Amino acid sequence: MTYTVQKLAELAGVSKRTLRYYNQIGLLHPAEINASGYRIYTEKEVDLLQQILFFRELDLDLDTIKSIIYSPDFDRKKDLEEHRDSLLDKQEHIRMLLGNVEKSIQAIERKVEMTDSEKFIGFKEEKIAENETNYGAEIREVYGKEAVEASDAKFRGLTEEQYRKMEAVEQRLFEKLKSAMQAGDPTGPEALQIAELHREWLEFTWPAYSKEAHAGLADMYVQDERFKAYYENNIQEGAAQFLRDSIQHYTKL
Repeated sequence: MTYTVQKLAELAGVSKRTLRYYNQIGLLHPAEINASGYRIYTEKEVDLLQQILFFRELDLDLDTIKSIIYSPDFDRKKDLEEHRDSLLDKQEHIRMLLGNVEKSIQAIERKVEMTDSEKFIGFKEEKIAENETNYGAEIREVYGKEAVEASDAKFRGLTEEQYRKMEAVEQRLFEKLKSAMQAGDPTGPEALQIAELHREWLEFTWPAYSKEAHAGLADMYVQDERFKAYYENNIQEGAAQFLRDSIQHYTKL
């Protein structure tokens, strides 16, 4: 079956303008332009548009999507399977949050008792799922499956007080890091405080601390763009490198 721009836009729930823009940037070309000047799309382009919209649901930018779908290594079936797994994870997370909300309502109505730990389980699972999506493969490669699962288990077991304290420690870390960067010395006293705060933050989830593992994680902060972006988006450009240098100095003392 073939579609004009208007028919494909109606089918996919996007605007004609969007399809024209995708054509303009080389993301989705029509199969042909007929004698009347209409852009014609076939089943191949329909499948490709579906894939593009899947990627958009994952918040990927158009340049990234284009590089993926036109890569010689792109495997549509494999990618759909990964997308399915991601959606199933989100479905489970939503199920947990809905259960959490329902139980909270019942607790307010005095129909059930709800522990402090139960109040935060949905939020903790969201953090775990987010970290797994963003960094799971890399962390497992460096630290191993058992270490990652042990860390997740420790995080799940945090009390409300511990969870809030962990967030507060990270916030102090951000503030200290920004201040220390103004001084410009990753080996100075303030930088050592940053490394100490980072260690304190890690120990909320790490089953056991080691300087070697701490230094290895710091290296990942500058080697992996996603880790780097986390600190630079929350603080400022160069934050990941400064934190890495501070931790490296700290772990050699």
